[in-house]
Amino acid sequence: MIHQPTTTHWTAEDEATLLDTIDAWVERSVRPIAREYDQEDKYPHELVEEMKELGLFGATISPEYGGLGLSASTYAKIVTKVASAWMAPSGIFNSHLIMAAAIERCGTEAQKRRYLPRMATGELRGGLGLTEPNAGTDLQAIRTVAKRDGDHYVINGAKTWITNSLHGGGILLLVKTDPEAQPRHKGMSMFIAEKGEGFIVAKKMKKLGYRAIDTCELVFQDYRVPADCLLGGEEGRGFQHAVGGLELGRINIAARGAGIAEGALRMAVRYAQERKTFGKPICEHQAIQLKLGEMAARVEAAKLLVESAARAYDTGQRCDMEAGMAKYFATETGVFCAQEAMRIFGGYSYSTEYEIERFYRDAMLMCIGEGTNEMQRIIIAKQLVERNRI
Repeated sequence: MIHQPTTTHWTAEDEATLLDTIDAWVERSVRPIAREYDQEDKYPHELVEEMKELGLFGATISPEYGGLGLSASTYAKIVTKVASAWMAPSGIFNSHLIMAAAIERCGTEAQKRRYLPRMATGELRGGLGLTEPNAGTDLQAIRTVAKRDGDHYVINGAKTWITNSLHGGGILLLVKTDPEAQPRHKGMSMFIAEKGEGFIVAKKMKKLGYRAIDTCELVFQDYRVPADCLLGGEEGRGFQHAVGGLELGRINIAARGAGIAEGALRMAVRYAQERKTFGKPICEHQAIQLKLGEMAARVEAAKLLVESAARAYDTGQRCDMEAGMAKYFATETGVFCAQEAMRIFGGYSYSTEYEIERFYRDAMLMCIGEGTNEMQRIIIAKQLVERNRI
């Protein structure tokens, strides 16, 4: 999908200063609380307030609407830095910004003026309501239905695995406005759905990893939403609106994978110098050196793929193949490095006193979310053939 190039007023010096600020914040506020909040599955309210002050909820929103107007490249670096300490908080502003990007890309001017300034400050925090119990990768299989009733739509259905749905104020909701349409995607629409009567948070889900973040099941029972909340003001465009944000979403997930990998490597390098066996630090044993060398190479490759995809996105190029490559490789690298670090830590890796076990638990989700890595490889192959027709 081709999109408008990213325009930014940020200089290289501005970016360096911003990234230094994020680094300091991560070390001061994120890393110290990660273990406690993860273990207790406790939402980091104070961290969210600090995110507001840093402008993270408006990171990629245009300055015209009160945001920072960061490029995908700069934003990906921020995500990597946060995820290298604790992956979960990056989801609070990442899902929110994908919603904001869709409104800015596809919404009417009135919708942009109404929602984006509130989203940029974090007053309104949201996410994406796509997945259903029987519809994940196959979005066209959704069953949530919206029926027109005067100047409102009445929505009934259910969503699952929705980030920011408990503590956020609303979501971008994918529905069927014409369940009989063929092909199916022509009957799909998206609504900017703020919480109200009939918008029910059914339960917060218990998860292996990615804890402390509100991932919930939602039920919509005769939920009424004003007709002017139909994204773009036109029915039948919901599928295009949803998939239009996948490139940026996958770049962000790739950045999280690279962050997990980098954080796991950092911990492994430190521990390998502290731990001694047979009279010397384990970093001097060749078996450990082989692991560290492989991890380091993969981390750098993952970061370069993320940067390449982000730069392509920023210049307005079609980058579904590049985003797919970055998402696939970086997230698999996150899993690989977390697992290798577990082996380097040995038996201590199974203790919650060491944070590497959290990285191991968090890593696998990145291979599944935002399009499975099996799907990424199919996308890569199809685009490879399409771009090299004989």
